[in-house]
Amino acid sequence: MSDLTDLILTHIRDVPDYPQPGVLFKDITPLLADAEAFTAVVDELSGLFQVDKIVGIEARGFILAAPVALRAGAGFVPVRKKGKLPAETIEESYDLEYGSATIEVHKDAFTPGDRVLIVDDVLATGGTAEAAVELVRRAGGEVAGLAVLMELGFLKGRERLAGVDLRSLVIV
Repeated sequence: MSDLTDLILTHIRDVPDYPQPGVLFKDITPLLADAEAFTAVVDELSGLFQVDKIVGIEARGFILAAPVALRAGAGFVPVRKKGKLPAETIEESYDLEYGSATIEVHKDAFTPGDRVLIVDDVLATGGTAEAAVELVRRAGGEVAGLAVLMELGFLKGRERLAGVDLRSLVIV
């Protein structure tokens, strides 16, 4: 394993039966609380793609995407749960491991030709990421790639993202 992989994995806490029985939640808050680990992740993510805008998916994606955008010299665009953005939006609904949801982005978040990196903490079944990719495209952005801190490989979310340049810092 690489030093970064080791650093990440030693800072991820497993929380059984959260948010519901049978789910093993991967808690990234210990990583965020450690300045060295958090900085290493932000540095790695910010160097993966040359982009104009970085999308952060609510809510933990915001925590990673905002400093990545700052470090990369790119703008930050939030993708939020339905009803949370103040101006005109477009929306996309999707299924996830334990339910369904709808996310939105401001209709004017991107200008034609904007190269966009989508950042999130975890790729699980791929529903949220797939919806974010669709939103960026519908809003006029060009998806340069998708970067996640951790991919839950056994859930096969990658399969829903054919044609998207997906980078995972660790796969568990």
